[in-house]
Amino acid sequence: MVALNRQSPVQFGIPPLSTELHDNWTVAMEYENEGDGPWVVDLAHKVRWDLQDHRIDDLKPCDLLVPGTPGGCTFSGEMLINRQNGTQASIFHLGDPAPDMPDFPGFTDVTESTLFLALFGPKLFFMAEKLSNLDFMDPEKEAPFLLQGPFCQVPCQIVTLEKSRENSGGVLLTCSRGYGDSMVHGIFKAGEEFGLRPAGENRFRSWLRDLNE
Repeated sequence: MVALNRQSPVQFGIPPLSTELHDNWTVAMEYENEGDGPWVVDLAHKVRWDLQDHRIDDLKPCDLLVPGTPGGCTFSGEMLINRQNGTQASIFHLGDPAPDMPDFPGFTDVTESTLFLALFGPKLFFMAEKLSNLDFMDPEKEAPFLLQGPFCQVPCQIVTLEKSRENSGGVLLTCSRGYGDSMVHGIFKAGEEFGLRPAGENRFRSWLRDLNE
């Protein structure tokens, strides 16, 4: 029997220090010299669903409520639901493994059709200001919240998962996988002056654990 390898849409240009195989994805667990942040982590292996239905307000994916208004997010442990518009939401499974997708026609697995990155750490939002006019630190909004618009001139969904007054925090970013190489090139170019470094799953898990404490 042939084992099929699943391929991330992004490459960071340096080999990881350690890897693990997760559901046929080769996942970077750690990179050498990850530094003090900010960091970028490839989350291609994390399961993402799209949900579309005119009765979306009545649905409870994995027993969690869909936020009532566009831009709202429901964050519970290792699952994040983001309301996009009147009939659509995106669902990110940040843990491993993800649950089975519900047997409901409104769900679509978009894991392999999209890029998925985490950007977090000190001075993260200074860097983000170079790449987008979206307000990731909107004082009127409490994290997490969803923004939809251009990042590196590419249409994206971006969730501010953490923010602070010191421009430290973090976002989750997703867009069509075809923009992978261009997106990563732009992010690293913008982050060079801030010491942006690639990081692995271990650092992402640590950040997520801190958010849930």
